[in-house]
Amino acid sequence: MKEVNVFPNMVVQMVAIGEESGSLDGMLDKAATYYEEMVDNLVDGLTSLIEPIIMSFLGVVIGGLIIAMYLPIFSMGDAIGGSGH
Repeated sequence: MKEVNVFPNMVVQMVAIGEESGSLDGMLDKAATYYEEMVDNLVDGLTSLIEPIIMSFLGVVIGGLIIAMYLPIFSMGDAIGGSGH
C-alpha cells in the first residue's frame, strides 16, 4: 500500500497497526467510518451552498414567466383605454 501511493498515510498506518494487533477488520472499519463522515460533511456543505442558488434561479424563472404573462395584458389595456387622459 505504501508503494502504490493511492491510499492516504493515515490508512496505511491504521492497516499496519491492525496487522500488528490482529484487528485489521476493526481498523479498516474505523478508517471507512472516518472517510464516510468526511464525505457526508462535504456533501452537506455542498448542498447548503447549492440550495440558495437553485432557489434564486427558480425565483428568476418564475418571475420572468409572470412578467411575460402579464405584460401583454397591460399592453392591451393601454391600447384599449388610450393614454388615460
